[in-house]
Amino acid sequence: MALTNISGSTVLLTGASGGIGHALARALAARGASLVVTGRRADALEELEKSLGARPVVADLSDREAVERLAEQAGPVDILVANAALPASGDLLDYTPEQIDRSLEVNLRAPLMLSRLLAPRMVAQGRGHLVMIGSISGRTASPATSLYSAAKFGLRGFALALRQDLHGTGVGVSLVQPGFVRHAGMFADTGATPPAGIRTVSPEQVAVGTIKAIERDRTEVNVAPAELRLGSAIGGLFPTLAATVQRKAAPDLLVQQITAAQREKR
Repeated sequence: MALTNISGSTVLLTGASGGIGHALARALAARGASLVVTGRRADALEELEKSLGARPVVADLSDREAVERLAEQAGPVDILVANAALPASGDLLDYTPEQIDRSLEVNLRAPLMLSRLLAPRMVAQGRGHLVMIGSISGRTASPATSLYSAAKFGLRGFALALRQDLHGTGVGVSLVQPGFVRHAGMFADTGATPPAGIRTVSPEQVAVGTIKAIERDRTEVNVAPAELRLGSAIGGLFPTLAATVQRKAAPDLLVQQITAAQREKR
């Protein structure tokens, strides 16, 4: 088992400017990590620099050259927490090819390439950890999330396969999959509300799950209420059944909310 001590480790955290990113940064700093934080908003990164002593690197992960520069500027990294993501909900037919490319670059290619660029040093030193922050949307599909789910399904497959490839090297690979996160994440960004009766989790709970993934070398940590974890597991096995249940449980109004909010943001 590849166990990584966070204390004294250099951690590159992407997507640090959002609510989940801030919670992750605080939790990692509390464990004694030396933080390198990145995002598109310099002001949000400066806040983490002042409060946590983090080293900020402004980067747009939809730019392939920026991803490579980030890996260079971060320097020697012991732990990668790939948290950056773009909301990509709504009807796929409303997206332009350029918008599809941008979504896939940030949500899938960037964490894959950062892993590829940073892992060799970890393997050489015989220790390290790669954490992908995915989504329950990577376990089972739901309406109005085809583009987002494409990336998150891909991220899950990547993380699980890479973990096997790196077995025995001392480098762990973990996948953290939150459910509906209140005050942060896709639903908060779009302004839509989860279906009635669906409980949410906090950004701090996502951070706790991430710390657990690193320190215990967990393969997959699903940060969601028990009913959502069970439902997503069943949905992954029986997609036709899941689609039928979702059509009855999730009203068209929810899909309309997500689609409309995403159109406004584009």
